[in-house]
Parts: sequence; C-alpha cells; structure tokens
Amino acid sequence: MRHESAIRQAVPRPLVDGFGRTATYLRLSVTDRCDLRCTYCMSENMTFLPRREILDLEEFHRLSRIFMARGVRKIRITGGEPLVRKNIMSLFAMLGADLNRGMLDELTLTTNGTLLDRHAEALFAHGVRRVNVSLDTLDPERYQTITRWGRIERVFAGIEAAQAAGLRVKINAVAMRGAFEREVDELIRFAHERGMDLTLIEEMPLGEGQHDRRESFLSLSKLRDMLSKRWTLEPLAVSSGGPARYVRVAETGGLLGFITPLSCDFCATCNRLRVSATGDLFTCMGNEGRVGLRDALRAGDDDRPVAALISRAVAMKPEGHAFSITNDHVEGIGRTMSVLGG
Repeated sequence: MRHESAIRQAVPRPLVDGFGRTATYLRLSVTDRCDLRCTYCMSENMTFLPRREILDLEEFHRLSRIFMARGVRKIRITGGEPLVRKNIMSLFAMLGADLNRGMLDELTLTTNGTLLDRHAEALFAHGVRRVNVSLDTLDPERYQTITRWGRIERVFAGIEAAQAAGLRVKINAVAMRGAFEREVDELIRFAHERGMDLTLIEEMPLGEGQHDRRESFLSLSKLRDMLSKRWTLEPLAVSSGGPARYVRVAETGGLLGFITPLSCDFCATCNRLRVSATGDLFTCMGNEGRVGLRDALRAGDDDRPVAALISRAVAMKPEGHAFSITNDHVEGIGRTMSVLGG
C-alpha cells in the first residue's frame, strides 16, 4: 500500500483548463530587452523594465521546476531577445540538468539569431537540439528597415554556427502584404536548401505598431492558396508541439509551417502557458489576463502558494484569443510582442 501511494504521489497532477486542454508546454520570457527594434514588435524608443522587477535566473529555474511537477514537459526560452540576458547560459545549464534527469522532454530557444554564433556550442552542450530563428527577409536593406538597425550578416553567421554545433534550425517569418509576398519563394528555397524548416506566421495585433495593420495583414490561408499554384504542398500530420500546421514542399522535400491565429483559429488544441520576465503567468497570449507569481515566489521557500496560483490561473484560461483584423477594425492587445516573445 505504501508503495502504491508513493507511485500515485510521484505522478504529476496535470494542469487542465476548463475546456479540457492540458498544459504541457511552457514559454519563459527571460527579458523584455532586445538588440533589435522590429516594427511589428516594439517601438524604436522603448522603456525597459527596472532590473529589480525581473526574475533572476535561479527564480526562473525554481518556477520551471514547479511547472514540471505539474506535468510540463517542454520549455522554450524566449524574450525580448533571450541571448542578451546576462549569464543566460546558467539557466540553460540548470534546465539542461533537468532534461538529463528525465524531468523534461525538450528544451528549446527562439532567437533573432544575432548572438547565436557566440552561444551555439554551449546551447548544444546543455541539451538544446532545436532553435527557432526569426528572419522575415533575405534582403539586407529590407532587413535593416524591418529591424530598424539590424545587420543580416550576423543572423547568417548565427545560423551557420548553430548548424555546425549540431542544432536543428527552423526559420520563423512574419508574413505581411507587399515585399514579403514577392520574397516568400526565395525564403522557402533558402531554408530548404540548408536543411531548415520554414514557418510562416500571421502578424498579430500586439502593441502599438508603426504601421496600419489593416494594410499589412496577410491571411496565410490566402497565401497558402497562392503558393499552391507554384509549389506542390503535401499536407502532413506532424507537429512540433506548437500551433504550426505543416506541409511538405514536394519540389524541395522541406517542411513549410503555417501559424494562423487570425485566419484559422488554433485555440482548441492550445497546450501552452507563458511567463513574462516579471513572473506574470499568461494563460493566453491573445488576452490581457495575467496572474502574478513573483511575490509568492519571493515570499519564502514553500512552493505550494505558487502552485496554487498556477492552478487557479489555468482553471480560468479563456477558450480563445481576442485578436481580430478586418478591413475596418483592429482588435488587439496593448502589450507588445517583446513581453512574451510571441
């Protein structure tokens, strides 16, 4: 009886919301800072959070452990740009040890790639096997315009270093009307010729952008129809654990993903939770609701109050996001994408 009781206690009680979805995927935004200022992500003159409000890396690890104890099996480190966070490799080292103990199935990273060449080997050493690199264009001038002051050569160097270190790279590109539509075929070839998957993402109405999203929004349902006239797109049932739906491009053999929060709602299968750099838990990226975990985390060594807050937040997770873009109206969120990393 004692042995059976111990087994029952060792099995985590899953984080199930009111709609029957189980959260197994945690995205940790370790900083709101970034070395770029992408127009769809943040304003050029950002005011960043005071250091005292940001969780330290040991707090992020403790919080991750609390989520792991409730069934989270995948953690993605995001930002802002996570690699600008001082000593960030120490967090990867702590989480990598948990990965080796079997407490996690996967530890991953989303980055703009500008600092990836410095950290690729260390990331692999700490158990990271896949990274997502944000890259919306291959044109140096357009890249600089989108990022406001970025240099695309640094991203290319980061991708090369990551692949040399043994990391599998996936390119993420935000789809927008105009130049992107003329460049998407080149992005497909660039990624697939180098053994990388490519995921296209609909622009989401987060923060105060520097352009009219009614003019820039590009439905990926329409883009997919356009691409199918030039490429043979073979539907697949594969999933990386996120919201992307994949096809195989017959001409290249590579995978092409579509993340469509607006044109094709993906909320019904959402398994994700997000924690900001300040320790706020967001159960939905497309809603303003949040639950602060920092004060409870810093109140003492007892994890139970934090776990109770997490349980209550997940129970109240909304059925779907509040995003909407039409020809006449944009329904968005005041929070910038840099708060949670998308």
